[in-house]
Amino acid sequence: MSESRPAVLFVCVHNAGRSQMAAGFLRAVAGDRVDVYSAGSEPADQVNQVAVAAMHEVGIDIVGQTPAILTTDAVRTADVVVTMGCGDACPVFPGKRYEDWELQDPAGLPLEDVRPIRDDVRARVERLVTSLSV
Repeated sequence: MSESRPAVLFVCVHNAGRSQMAAGFLRAVAGDRVDVYSAGSEPADQVNQVAVAAMHEVGIDIVGQTPAILTTDAVRTADVVVTMGCGDACPVFPGKRYEDWELQDPAGLPLEDVRPIRDDVRARVERLVTSLSV
């Protein structure tokens, strides 16, 4: 990890649901103690509105986020790369910490089915923060 603060990159295919929720939780929990990034191998046009609604229920606003394309530089910048179903699309660099979180894709699901995914993401982010010692 860098001397200042660790950088975490969340990656999923569309960068519209899981990775955006994870980034929202990490920003809320860690504040400015962690640099938070998210990206997708095939980014959507906008963040999943059901994910936005699910996060709003717990007081976190991700409505202003925009899906971004995954770049090699983003992976190079990160100390921790958390993948969520992007398979082999994520480049691997030696010395980086990688975690693969198996989470259901919330795309196309109703809010009641997205809530458990959101809660799973929150629990994983909380464990991640603890492991970063920030």
